[in-house]
Amino acid sequence: MLHLPALLAIIVMALVTYLTRISGYLLLAGRCLSPRMQAIMDIVPGCVLVAVIAPDFATGRPADILGLFATILAATRFSLLPTMLCGIITTGLLRAVLG
Repeated sequence: MLHLPALLAIIVMALVTYLTRISGYLLLAGRCLSPRMQAIMDIVPGCVLVAVIAPDFATGRPADILGLFATILAATRFSLLPTMLCGIITTGLLRAVLG
């Protein structure tokens, strides 16, 4: 059963996430971005993803390091979503096998 504080925390986190996503659209609505700024905006999701997951690889666990290499390999072949899925699935399987 879900407790009220946990439910409220989930709702607040979802709201904050939504607000941060929509604020970029609202702030940039109707503006024409230069090609350089457009290129920067295109790489921001990847940078944020790396900033979030990088501390996990500092643990030195073999499954995480091998998952990182699989993700890097996938990134050379696929777009962001398939790369993320490959990394998540590979790391999960490796953690189940290697511990």
